Amino acid sequence: MSWDTDFFDSFVYARVVSERMVKKMKEKVGDVFSIAKDNNPVPGCTISREVYSGTNSITYFSLAAGTDISAEIYSSYKLILVADGSMEVYGREGFIRKLNAGGAIVTLTDTPMGMRTQKGVVYTEILIQKEDIMNNTIKAGEVFQLAEVVPYQAGRIVNMDVVHNDKMKFVVMSFDKGTGLSEHAAPGEAIVFALDGEGIIGYEGKEHKIKAGENFHFAKGGRHFVKASEKFKMALLLTLD
Repeated sequence: MSWDTDFFDSFVYARVVSERMVKKMKEKVGDVFSIAKDNNPVPGCTISREVYSGTNSITYFSLAAGTDISAEIYSSYKLILVADGSMEVYGREGFIRKLNAGGAIVTLTDTPMGMRTQKGVVYTEILIQKEDIMNNTIKAGEVFQLAEVVPYQAGRIVNMDVVHNDKMKFVVMSFDKGTGLSEHAAPGEAIVFALDGEGIIGYEGKEHKIKAGENFHFAKGGRHFVKASEKFKMALLLTLD
């Protein structure tokens, strides 16, 4: 094999390894955390922290009181999940949508979209491609509450795919008290967003209480289960590389 071929093979291998490393979620694994508390705004600043750089990238934003991200045109949708504070998504011709903690919106495409806050806000932004499949109940440009997407039902687990493709799924689930998911291995990395009530996440042999406003990160292959100690709702963002 020639030197040039060896060099090319090494370059390709290094690039593949690098891409896999980049796509790994930059978030703590196996313990309860809070996106809101871990990303406090800095006075006068807007801060972004990308935690996953796949096609459906995941970024945390913290905007201090009185700051904004100017309106720009994007070819992809953005699913915004407000963790703490309040904000406005704004655009042309008086388009303004107000969101508080627990609120969500899928931004419009091919038209200027901006974000601003008067009191400060922390939110998660998930990039959604036009070809991704969104649930018909979710309308771009309209605010919705994640915790209200699915109802509770006695003795049942209810779930709804909000958006998905072959590499990502964002699903909202409700668990009646006493219901749960038996232990299984995560097929990819995932972030849990606890939306209502309280539950227990078992992860690699250890149990963790989780309540509304808190989060949890599963590593790929991590064995876990979910139990509803009380009525419990959560959203699950799963990435599949």
